Amino acid sequence: MSAPRADEVLTHPVGSVQQLLAALADPVRLEMVRRLVNAGASMPCAALYDGINKSTATHHFKILREAGITERLVVDGHTHQRLRFDAVDAVAPGLLNAVVRSANREGR
Repeated sequence: MSAPRADEVLTHPVGSVQQLLAALADPVRLEMVRRLVNAGASMPCAALYDGINKSTATHHFKILREAGITERLVVDGHTHQRLRFDAVDAVAPGLLNAVVRSANREGR
């Protein structure tokens, strides 16, 4: 199965290790990243959070995008988020795997 064609992609360079850690330190953002890693594919924004309003979610997506962890895709008029796993792994090898493995163990 091929990935959906993105009409628009918004990407930032991957930040420093400190910026990556700061972005992942927030529980809401960690949950968003955990869901993306576990899905193994891009996901609609609304599927990545619970219990917060859309404007708060937008703020969290912006921080993840500016850290270079995710990129925003517009596919057929719908906004999705895609994890930039390889790009992050090039800057901080094993970081996402370790953080998500720990979050999964904690039952997040």
